[in-house]
Amino acid sequence: MLSALTHPSLRDCRRLFLRNYEVMINIGVHDFEKKGEQRVLINVDLYIPLGQSTPKADQLSEVVDYDFMRDTIARRMALGHVQLQETLCDDVARQMLLHPRVRAVRVSTMKPDVYPDCEGVGVEVFHIKDEE
Repeated sequence: MLSALTHPSLRDCRRLFLRNYEVMINIGVHDFEKKGEQRVLINVDLYIPLGQSTPKADQLSEVVDYDFMRDTIARRMALGHVQLQETLCDDVARQMLLHPRVRAVRVSTMKPDVYPDCEGVGVEVFHIKDEE
């Protein structure tokens, strides 16, 4: 089974990541969840071809800026309540893939405060841009 780490179309990529980005968001299907925000941890991996992410002049404009990941998440959160983590993950991943330098993306979300007997519950998606 292929994974993001072994997929042939990602062999020439650099992986940028955002780990455990903690946000407060209005998320959930239950009435009590719709009345306030919950803590969600978001992780993002972006796969960028080395030819598009290897700086030659050591300038920020030569790479995908980490702010892109945070800003993309902030724009999704600004849209308001989301019922499902699956929807949040799909929306964020879709927006990340719109960046012209991004070839693939992995996004995961986790609600760490749902159950007292586990670290958290969540969902993850992985997408590779269609090769043209």
